Amino acid sequence: MKRNLYLLISCIIIFSNPIIGQLQIPALSPSSRTIQTVGLTSIEIEYSRPSKRERTIFGKGGLLPNGEIWRTGANAATKITFSDNIKIFDTTLEKGSYTILTKPDTASWEVYFYTYESSNWNSYVNSKPIARFTANINSLKDTMETFMIYIDQISLDSAQLVFAWENSKVMLPLKVEVHNKTMANIEKTLSGPTSFDYFQVALYLHEVGKDLDKALIYIQKATKSKNPLFFQVYREALILADLGRKTEAIGVAKQSLELSKKARNKDFIRLNEKFIEKWER
Repeated sequence: MKRNLYLLISCIIIFSNPIIGQLQIPALSPSSRTIQTVGLTSIEIEYSRPSKRERTIFGKGGLLPNGEIWRTGANAATKITFSDNIKIFDTTLEKGSYTILTKPDTASWEVYFYTYESSNWNSYVNSKPIARFTANINSLKDTMETFMIYIDQISLDSAQLVFAWENSKVMLPLKVEVHNKTMANIEKTLSGPTSFDYFQVALYLHEVGKDLDKALIYIQKATKSKNPLFFQVYREALILADLGRKTEAIGVAKQSLELSKKARNKDFIRLNEKFIEKWER
């Protein structure tokens, strides 16, 4: 009797314990979590990735007939989170989490954003989206076996939100606020800057093409330090060239070339040699 009671208690413990008793098998549509920074904004995408598995996906006779709402993935609702406000076309989405549903068609997709409230994607179908967009279909030369959502074509203040599967790809343009925040950060940093801080400020101003005269002032604060670095001096040459100060730019590039040789940095040796060759013509 005691032995039977012991076996019963053991079985209860084993099968009630989620670690011991839970069966683990691979998912046909495994979950994915992607985090990408655009400018100063973090974008996180959580979704499941179904695979084609020799099936037709889009269009007549496909898994996803034209004009039908799709969860844009598999299993639970697809979730995207923005750490700050972003713009898609001319529509601003406030920072926070959203569910994405889509409606694929022959030439384009409708993309719907809902405030994220539940992992049950079907609970959003009859709700009004807070934003909707139309994205034209681009054909893929090579078949994409597994559905993918990703961020591409990233610049300092923009990117593309991409949905791709089978031979179709659609993209939504994302725009983030960068300049005002960056300048505010710069003002704070420059209250007690290092030479590398000056370099970073100059690099940013040069890359966005804003106030090159100020970019030159800051880069020269970095390069006039006791031990300027070859890549800092090269950036000074680039800024001078963009300001139309050709002779000075060549002279600075030659300084960068010598520093690059001392540092044995082949990449910057080549960059400086090409720069000098171009501007000495």
